[in-house]
Amino acid sequence: MGVSTCNRFTPAHSILAKGINMHKGFDSRLDQGWWVLRIGLGVGPFLAGLDKYFNFLTNWTGYISPLALKILPFSGQTFMYIVGVIEMIVGLAILTKWTRVGAYVASAWLVAIAINLVATGMFFDIAVRDVEMALAAFVLARMTEVRRDALQRDVSHERSASPAVAA
Repeated sequence: MGVSTCNRFTPAHSILAKGINMHKGFDSRLDQGWWVLRIGLGVGPFLAGLDKYFNFLTNWTGYISPLALKILPFSGQTFMYIVGVIEMIVGLAILTKWTRVGAYVASAWLVAIAINLVATGMFFDIAVRDVEMALAAFVLARMTEVRRDALQRDVSHERSASPAVAA
């Protein structure tokens, strides 16, 4: 029995730990979390954006602050249609190769929504939830950067390790 058989757990001094829990240089435990955040924060905004056209989940215009309604040059429903398009684009960005950018946009967007909700004088519970989701979106963006760097590092190591083939 060697040391590796007795010590089943790789020390996790860094998210780029070396050992059996690796998937191309990114700790597989974090990779699972990355996928959960990516799918949840991609599908959620897409479906919420789509619902801005149907109002099955809620009457979305009820969440617009009275101040915002006074400033808008169009109706609250028209505003929600615009919001819906943006949310669907952000959701698709998170689900595709623009995960990092989409997650940063979602994070800022959710903070803006929380500010709007506080400005209504109601919906404080939803504002807190949206700030929590904004934090999750920020974490997804940062994890995407680390994951990308780890994958690029692995590709560059594989290229430098492979011998040149003479023509």
